[in-house]
Amino acid sequence: MPEKADAVIIGGGVMGCAIAYNLAKEGLKPVVIEKSDIGGEASGSNGGGVRQSARNLKEMPLAMESIQIYGQLHEELDMDVEYVRAGNLRLCTSEEELETMRQSVENQKTTGLELTMLDRKQVMEINPHIGEKVLGASFCPTDGHVNPFLVTYGFFKKAKNLGARFFTQEEVMEVRLKKSKITGVVTDKQIFETDLVVDAAGVAGRKVANMAGLDLPMRPVFSEALITEPYPPLFQQMVGHAKGLFYGRQTGHGSFFWGGFVGTEQFIHREGKPLFHFIGPAISEMVIDYFPILKNLNVIRMWSGLIAQMSDALPVLGFAEEVPGFVFATGFSGHGFGLAPVIGRLISELIMDCQP
Repeated sequence: MPEKADAVIIGGGVMGCAIAYNLAKEGLKPVVIEKSDIGGEASGSNGGGVRQSARNLKEMPLAMESIQIYGQLHEELDMDVEYVRAGNLRLCTSEEELETMRQSVENQKTTGLELTMLDRKQVMEINPHIGEKVLGASFCPTDGHVNPFLVTYGFFKKAKNLGARFFTQEEVMEVRLKKSKITGVVTDKQIFETDLVVDAAGVAGRKVANMAGLDLPMRPVFSEALITEPYPPLFQQMVGHAKGLFYGRQTGHGSFFWGGFVGTEQFIHREGKPLFHFIGPAISEMVIDYFPILKNLNVIRMWSGLIAQMSDALPVLGFAEEVPGFVFATGFSGHGFGLAPVIGRLISELIMDCQP
């Protein structure tokens, strides 16, 4: 006998959990289906950056609103999510990068974002551990970072306490339609009757869309990251290269998280989440180049993940006109974690506004 659900959310990452929480706050009883574990995919493999800077201007209002929510999120979720608002430095090492960054800063400031261009001396005043090759940087003082595991778990726990149901290690096999309208979801273990499906499946978002007769210009992008042994407190900013070659931060317990790209990922990755022998060392060499003080620090763990990359690098949000009852919340292209609180709220509001 099929179970009934007010909504079925496909994907148990931070987006799915945030949407479930906000729907449950409104009195709905959503079901969340996750093929692995809660936060087991991109939500558990990212750096926890909460930034507004260096975004597409179309995303900026969402990012700026999300920053405000993050400031109070520990109270809403009743737990410390290790949120630090100490700014974001995007480091430049050539005149070309400086000029490109200056233009980017001016464009972003048109949205009202607090963002400045710094010379080397000013960068050193904020972070005196920067290496000699850095010539300048952009700095957004209201950017920051969180612990991604705690944020995801916080939304999960609150949603569950409010009546949302979560099913992990369970894969969606079919999205059922009748006369192009959503009627249910079939997993490898059970069937749910519902007239509302939310595609929050991240890199699997295209596959889920295909089940409903829809498609997205999305592809998986491979990335690797690493964590070091703990180190005495050094700096609190989120830092990264102007062109996104690497990014990272020091965590609350002292370890450093670093992620990055070497340029060959799209040519060597075929499937799964392997570790390639040269990517981790390449990221480490870049970090040492920019932060020589870390040269003797040991890496204790590495992992890889997949980014749900859209052709325009912008997420797909809202109801699908072609399939009533199907809602998109996917395709965040590697910079969705910082948007999760506002996306969860807005998708919930959209659904509630359309309730009969």
